[in-house]
Amino acid sequence: MPDVPEVRQPVVTPIRVVITVCLVAPFVAMLWVGSYAKTDPTFIGIPFFYWYQMLWVLISTALTMTAYQLWQRDRRARKSGHTSGGAQQ
Repeated sequence: MPDVPEVRQPVVTPIRVVITVCLVAPFVAMLWVGSYAKTDPTFIGIPFFYWYQMLWVLISTALTMTAYQLWQRDRRARKSGHTSGGAQQ
């Protein structure tokens, strides 16, 4: 038989679920327009519709940074042969 490299299936771990939630949450928040399509409450004279979206810019940045850090940690753990659950692959 020819040497065929082993194809590994993607592994779903709790840390990867958290990464996914961090990356998907801003999209869900912004696509659900009905939840923020209003003017009240205002913040320093800015209608809710606008300041809510600007707040999500900051939240999205924090969530993306968190997801990146978790991804780096997961890659290091997988490279060293450990999974986040403590079991060997």
